Amino acid sequence: MRRFFAFLFVFLCVFPGGCTSKTTKPQQKAAVLKQVSADPFTWDFGKAEEKTVLAHEFILKNNGKKPLNITGTHSSCGCAVSEAKKKALQPGESTTIEVKFNTKGYYGQVSQFIYVNTDDPVDPVIKFTVKAEVTAAGGGK
Repeated sequence: MRRFFAFLFVFLCVFPGGCTSKTTKPQQKAAVLKQVSADPFTWDFGKAEEKTVLAHEFILKNNGKKPLNITGTHSSCGCAVSEAKKKALQPGESTTIEVKFNTKGYYGQVSQFIYVNTDDPVDPVIKFTVKAEVTAAGGGK
């Protein structure tokens, strides 16, 4: 008889719904959603002549339930400048991040990075990338 109850106990514990309690059930982690989204994070200008200024606007959206503040933007070099159109975003609101990339002095494949600083506790810095294949002025290489 003891074997029967031992078997029954093991059987119930193996199958879902048996022998469950709040203390033995593994806790499920709540999904953490990023407060901001941008699409895409990378922009490829393709081929561009040296000494041209290329421009692109990234869209940044507040997906959170609280206001999001953009505290600043900066780039990986002086050849790329950026600016956020709006500094404070309410939940669901979007803004554009304007980027200008001056190709003067560059040749070949070039990538530059733009960093947007926010008060988002999960991802306080959003990184954007602009790329181009810079050719010599006049189309030569």
